[in-house]
Amino acid sequence: MKKIFAIVALLLAIAASAGAQVAPAATAGPAYLRYSARYAETAGFYSGDSSHDQQRAIASGNVAYSNGGERLPFTLTYGGGYAWTIAGPDDNSRFFQHLSLTQGFIGAKWNAIVTDNVSYLPQSSTVGFTGVPGTGEPIGGEGSTGPSSQSVLTIDTPVITNIASGEFSRTLNYATRFSFGGSWEIMRFPDGNGQDNDRQGANGQVSRRLNARNSLIGQYSFAQFSYGGSPDTFSTETASAGFSRTWSRQITTFASVGPQWTQSSNTAVVPDSTGLAVSASISDRLRFGIASLAYTHGKGSGGGFLLGAEVDAVSAGFSREFGQNVTVGAEGTYRRTVGLINNGEVNGKYGGVQASRQLGRSFNVFASYTAIDQSSSLTFGNGVLTQFQQVIGFGIGYTPRRTHLFRH
Repeated sequence: MKKIFAIVALLLAIAASAGAQVAPAATAGPAYLRYSARYAETAGFYSGDSSHDQQRAIASGNVAYSNGGERLPFTLTYGGGYAWTIAGPDDNSRFFQHLSLTQGFIGAKWNAIVTDNVSYLPQSSTVGFTGVPGTGEPIGGEGSTGPSSQSVLTIDTPVITNIASGEFSRTLNYATRFSFGGSWEIMRFPDGNGQDNDRQGANGQVSRRLNARNSLIGQYSFAQFSYGGSPDTFSTETASAGFSRTWSRQITTFASVGPQWTQSSNTAVVPDSTGLAVSASISDRLRFGIASLAYTHGKGSGGGFLLGAEVDAVSAGFSREFGQNVTVGAEGTYRRTVGLINNGEVNGKYGGVQASRQLGRSFNVFASYTAIDQSSSLTFGNGVLTQFQQVIGFGIGYTPRRTHLFRH
């Protein structure tokens, strides 16, 4: 613990010695409201067990709002709907919802941001903002979210997740910036198929701009994991050094690596250990679309089915427009989850592709394909995906032009 605090103190001392300068003000924009509604029908197939094949109808929609504020920017994004069975076993007719709220506070030399993401899903999140395949919402671009912390894929297992975070940052001069923040996450399984778990975290970061393209980043983070009904907990401390480079207006890369220390309240359950935390990403905002690739390695909660795990995750997304009427998006994720207790391994992967075509100003038709698969050296109870699943979807959507409300 002392060695981590020494590293953080050194980084903050370097940042503090750089002086202070006014941070650039945020750019105000018009407030807007945008919404969409969709109807889709999907066919799901399970390899080796056709008794679980089913056809479903999905009614869903999205809402996006921004107040366009310069000093107090606020955004809201909501996606949700209901899926019901047309043919096959009626084991997955449920509501699904995802709400994201972001509130910013912009000062002359500082800014702060508070976010909250809450979702209720009938299975583990996969593609798109809501994480439910076949709905027709955009995938592969800015409409998607990162991989869920539920690293073990499930089916017909409702899960409630809430992630709240806050961060404060201050620009000391043209080259140096520091920030610190905290986060809190809960994961609940209403049907009792998974292990309820909580995570609390804190972090501090110093970034130093070397030139117009390159920056160095030092970061410390702490996280504690606890489990409903279990007295056992464990925590991680991570000290990492990173490098960010802007290759052009479109392409940026980032990479960081550092030691990660694990400490447990019961070493017979989760042993103390030292490992590595790794993070790397690349994003490319093309003239006609968006592409991204990311990799992370480190300790996690275990996704509701393991008491702590080491997770490797690779995710990619791509979205491209063909002319003004056709959009194609694709995204995929691979996760390798290794338990901290018995080293049992779970390998999950999923990916989807979708094509959408405009019909006039407000309507569009879409077709999608999603594949989900998982293998494991461990034996789990109900709810964990153990078969190769494919989902084919078709539908129609209504998305009018965004409504501009007012300008600050």
